[in-house]
Amino acid sequence: MTKEQIVKKLTSRKFWVLIAAFIGSLLMAFNFGDNQIAQITAIITNFASVAIYILAEASVDKAAAQDKKTE
Repeated sequence: MTKEQIVKKLTSRKFWVLIAAFIGSLLMAFNFGDNQIAQITAIITNFASVAIYILAEASVDKAAAQDKKTE
């Protein structure tokens, strides 16, 4: 798997929903409380939002730097 493919997967909202759902299911299986499950799921989705934003901005910056080189 190339670096670009990994970045594409990490910026996928579907991937982060899968991770949140999987961990939420595990927490339910181990009898965590509803509030704990909601808090952990919120942390995961918030982290995903920040990670996607950072990677998207890095991609935009990279494209802008490449455009400057071709001028």
